[in-house]
Amino acid sequence: MKRRTFVHIGATTLGALPLQGFSTLDFTAPAKPQWIIDLIKLNDRGFDNLFAAQIVDTTKKAYGAIKDGEEIPNVQSSGHFIAKAAIALANPESQYYQSADLLKKVGLAAQYLLKAQHADGTIDLLSTNFHSPPDTAFSVEKLAPAYVFLKTSQTKGVEPVLTALKTFLQRAGECLIVGGIHTPNHRWVVSAALVKLNELWPDPRYIKRVEQWLLEHIDLDPDGQYTEKSTGGYTPLVNRVLITIAKGLNKPEIFDAVRKNLNMTMYYVHPNGEVVTEASNRQDKGTIGTLENYYYSYRYLALRDQNGEYAAMCRLIEKTCFPKMVGSLDAYLEDPSFWRELPGSKALPDSYAKAFPHSGVVRIRRGNWDATLLSNNAGFLTFHKGNAVLQALRIAASFFGKGQFQSAEIKQEGDAWVLRNKLEGPYYQPYPVDQIDPTGNLDKMPRSNRQKSEVQYLDYTVKVTEIKDGIAVDFDLSGTDGVPVSLELIFRPGGELGSVKAHASKPKAFLLSAPTGSYTQGGDNIQFGSGLVEHQAVQLRGALPAMDAPTVYVTGFTPFKHRITLT
Repeated sequence: MKRRTFVHIGATTLGALPLQGFSTLDFTAPAKPQWIIDLIKLNDRGFDNLFAAQIVDTTKKAYGAIKDGEEIPNVQSSGHFIAKAAIALANPESQYYQSADLLKKVGLAAQYLLKAQHADGTIDLLSTNFHSPPDTAFSVEKLAPAYVFLKTSQTKGVEPVLTALKTFLQRAGECLIVGGIHTPNHRWVVSAALVKLNELWPDPRYIKRVEQWLLEHIDLDPDGQYTEKSTGGYTPLVNRVLITIAKGLNKPEIFDAVRKNLNMTMYYVHPNGEVVTEASNRQDKGTIGTLENYYYSYRYLALRDQNGEYAAMCRLIEKTCFPKMVGSLDAYLEDPSFWRELPGSKALPDSYAKAFPHSGVVRIRRGNWDATLLSNNAGFLTFHKGNAVLQALRIAASFFGKGQFQSAEIKQEGDAWVLRNKLEGPYYQPYPVDQIDPTGNLDKMPRSNRQKSEVQYLDYTVKVTEIKDGIAVDFDLSGTDGVPVSLELIFRPGGELGSVKAHASKPKAFLLSAPTGSYTQGGDNIQFGSGLVEHQAVQLRGALPAMDAPTVYVTGFTPFKHRITLT
């Protein structure tokens, strides 16, 4: 692992942006901008399904709970319902404002939370974690604002619900001041939850625990990315909770880590507003990632810093995925200063070739197309042209069952980005006579002690260069001759392929024997070539399984020298 640099957390004063404590909000004030009102109305959607998912049979153990999509009642679904409902009950723009019926359902869900909470204050994430402090923190993050929204809603009969939520939250606080974590981001989620609890019910133990986690420093690498590299999931979450911590503890130096990540993320944006996810270490790896969860951080710091690039990112997010922003509406409502008009936009970077070596990523973008190169990844290249997406380029050879190519690093050599790998396939001689186990137990005769012979080698060199309106990828596989090679161009499902031939027996597999092929999605089109089909063994032994996506194959034998262009 490359050595990481860390942001030191000190104790300096908070900056000039006025912040309103979220325990004193007034949602009846006529100052909401239209985008907030639009999100409140979007938040109203889906309640009928949640009502149908609530267990109303008083004989059931999980009475009051909300079931998830797999019919499992759980704290997370129930807490989500409470958080969503609290927003609706507190805002006059909602059709459910001060609804007695909705409040009754919230009260049942709140009582379920108390029943599901363990004596130590923890809750379970039934899909994987039990007696889990970090999952408790995730719930606190949503339910602490919900408590405030309900309190300020002045809904008739809200007091018993507030009492139940206060009990749940304070019990949760007891586990968070002593409980452990699993992953790096959990430290900051736990800390942010404790900050929110401290704003409601000040307790020096909460702050002491936050300071203890902060002693570990923020795990930010020189590229501006956090350890988990989870651009589609945990990275924007970390940005948001770090802002919560910085505000709550008067530590504005923490904002520097968020700024560095936001600056990096501007270079991870595809032309259609999606975000690069292929380098992630978490569940979002290779998924279609959108930017809605970055909105809070970009807007907060755009206003604080009067930063035009951050403002432009906000406007891009509003344009490309506004409905998804409703998932963070509680964060937008907590601080009315967040509603102020954004500064003017400054042009975002859209023409660059930039390496992020600590993340193992190279990004090339020229206007409406971009390419991502990845080290330590079999899908070592992606190419986006608007909504037409080559989601992975892979190559493998049937070389001793280990011929799937990936490169440990990406080097810049002149105008090319170069990826390499070298494999060997040895055979082994009889075991040294004086070391043979008398029982013939092979576990006691490791193969490393055998002499190698007939060693075969396979060298991969892949060079990526820019050409007019796109890129060229040059492949050179040499060493052992006559090895079958299969090159995969894996496209995003939903588009239309042209000038390719369906494979005789493999579903979603196509062969490129024509000079060029095409992939079209909506009004966007990728041209690719050149074609080569010397055999039809597209799934080679030792290669990764085919992806569930339309895949075009180019096939040959070593020595294999071939160029693929993408425009």
